[in-house]
Amino acid sequence: MPPDPNRPAAPAPAAVAADRPVPDAFTRTYWEAVAEGRLLLRRCADCGEPHHYPREFCPHCWSEAVEWEQASGRATLYAWSEVRLNDLAPFRDRLPYVVAVVELEEGPRMMTTVVDCPVEQLRIGMALLVSFPTLSKDVRTDLLDPVAPVFRRPDRC
Repeated sequence: MPPDPNRPAAPAPAAVAADRPVPDAFTRTYWEAVAEGRLLLRRCADCGEPHHYPREFCPHCWSEAVEWEQASGRATLYAWSEVRLNDLAPFRDRLPYVVAVVELEEGPRMMTTVVDCPVEQLRIGMALLVSFPTLSKDVRTDLLDPVAPVFRRPDRC
């Protein structure tokens, strides 16, 4: 059936940067904490297991009795890869960069980026510390434009 010419067109969706999360009602608490320089994870009140990424249920026992908890920000490098080719803006402007999985001190693993560390110095098991980047001095880092946490060597924070 052809579109009704008398019906107004739907507004175009707002552009979302490919490297920016889109907070929703559930993840808002997480992104507010990130904007304040704090890393949160979820912990199950029934089985006691922590998890990350934030979910409304425990992936270990399926309980819905999960609560927010501040993480220490300390982690170890679990796995990593240097990205040398990426045509998607804005990633192509950052080449090369390191994507990684870190194991948080509390136990959960988290996908992230490792910054300020030459690739030659990366070692599985090396200590890392969370860092909260800002876009620039002229751009607010808040819920309107959240930036994901990254990890650095502790001597670089």
